[in-house]
Amino acid sequence: MEKPFEIFKVSEIKIQYLPDFKLSERPIITKSSDAYKLLLSQWDTGIMQFLEEFKIILLNNANHVLGIVNIAMGGKGAVMVDMRVIFSIALTASASKIILAHNHPSGKLIPSSADRLVTNKALEAGKVLDIEVCDHIILTSHSYLSMKDNGDF
Repeated sequence: MEKPFEIFKVSEIKIQYLPDFKLSERPIITKSSDAYKLLLSQWDTGIMQFLEEFKIILLNNANHVLGIVNIAMGGKGAVMVDMRVIFSIALTASASKIILAHNHPSGKLIPSSADRLVTNKALEAGKVLDIEVCDHIILTSHSYLSMKDNGDF
């Protein structure tokens, strides 16, 4: 004899994105220097020389900034980046595009093999999810390198 329908306990999942500004008040990113200026204004420059951090800029189709998200903080020479975290946040915010960004505490603006690997993984994941990866910015408190402008992708 079959049991009647059992009640299962499951967690409710709530997906929410609550922008605090009108679209017209949001900055627009048209070139890598715009992204660098925005990132620098939001980055704790006191930590920049000591710890590596990874952030993303979320953009809509018109390149209006939806937000900047702290993804991970690492040590002096590396930061671990999880693509699932990056793209789950981008999907939650309905971002059409993202810009990857991290700092180099060493002050050297040369992409490492790990930087290239993260960029390539993000490009591939973005293709599957239809989220464009516009750039990967490596920054210091004094300057930056755009991997896209540099021809790295």
